[in-house]
Amino acid sequence: MQERTRAYLRGRFSDHYRRADLTTPPLAERREWGYIPWSSGGTTMVRHQSLLELGAIEQFLERERPRHVYFSAGVYHDPGANAMEAKGWRGSDLVFDLDADHLPAVDPETTPYAEMLAACKDALGRLLDFLEADFGFEDLTIAFSGGRGYHVHVRDEGVRQLDREARREIVEYVRGAGVTPETVVDTEAVVGEAGRTSPAEKRTLDTDGGWSARVHDRVLALVDELEALDDAAARERLREFEGIGEGRSRALVDAIAENADAVRAGNVDVHGSFKGVLEALVEETVAADRAPIDEPVTTDTHRLIRLPGSLHGGSGLAVRRIDRGDLADFDPLVDAVPETFRDNEITVEVTDLDGMAPFGDDEVGELWLLGDTFTVGKGTQLLPEPVAVFLMTRDRAEKEKE
Repeated sequence: MQERTRAYLRGRFSDHYRRADLTTPPLAERREWGYIPWSSGGTTMVRHQSLLELGAIEQFLERERPRHVYFSAGVYHDPGANAMEAKGWRGSDLVFDLDADHLPAVDPETTPYAEMLAACKDALGRLLDFLEADFGFEDLTIAFSGGRGYHVHVRDEGVRQLDREARREIVEYVRGAGVTPETVVDTEAVVGEAGRTSPAEKRTLDTDGGWSARVHDRVLALVDELEALDDAAARERLREFEGIGEGRSRALVDAIAENADAVRAGNVDVHGSFKGVLEALVEETVAADRAPIDEPVTTDTHRLIRLPGSLHGGSGLAVRRIDRGDLADFDPLVDAVPETFRDNEITVEVTDLDGMAPFGDDEVGELWLLGDTFTVGKGTQLLPEPVAVFLMTRDRAEKEKE
């Protein structure tokens, strides 16, 4: 990136911070702060800063206009100490990061930017379901990261003192690690007459919540589907499961039909062949419902995370806090475009589109922004400022000489 481009971006970032709506975290003065300046030496982090050293964050950002700005998940006695052991850790938020890099169906090199963000938003919905329904967390802050995903900050009283291992257990849960038929099915001995224990066992899915209830929802969907089909079609549907042939499919159709109420109540002992069906449904449930979060972000009690209201120096988009009720309608490529950059046009030289999402070839590409599609080619051109800033922050364009 040329110096005139850095100078332009520094100036426009400063303009943004004059009018920015920043969302500082609770106990901001007890957190470590860090930032990355617009320098020619790359992306060197300046950290171990406290607000005592930086001053009022709004004035600091307007004055220093950094490329990126962060605060710590951790709260400390002395946040400005240079060594972690000297800071005096007092607790940490539980932070989750969803990024396109970790989504199994997304290739950051070829998937259009808008599609990456849509996939991340879908994963965010699954994550929030875990946090709210399974864990019962209430104090959540949701933010678009300004880049390729979303952050969730949990600040419930009970999470602050969790150590790395406890946080890793939460990570494994929401990622569906280790979820198998054995972990979701409750097994209990059947009690016979006169209180004698029978060799038989009763195997059931818990229908109240957790991964077991999610698997049960898929079992219910399968039962409803089979009941809506005639016998031949139902047998054909069951043969889609591995290990289910003509004979077993016939027996299973009859067993499920005879025990539909028991299956709906959670019983999975309707027939021996149902075991294979259940295994497949567990795999489908984990693949569909898991939230592929970035584990190191959640387990690191000293992690630095982006400040809502600040600008992302790799896109020019704002790190935008989102109210829970507004999430469904939130469009990051509209709602995270800073007001400062709207309604302006600037001339830039587009230098490189090679291999860059969301562009489709080496010479011409399309970018969806502000509810419109912009066609961009190499060379000098007049572009809407949000598009130009997006390209410049990604080292794909240079500010044209005045």
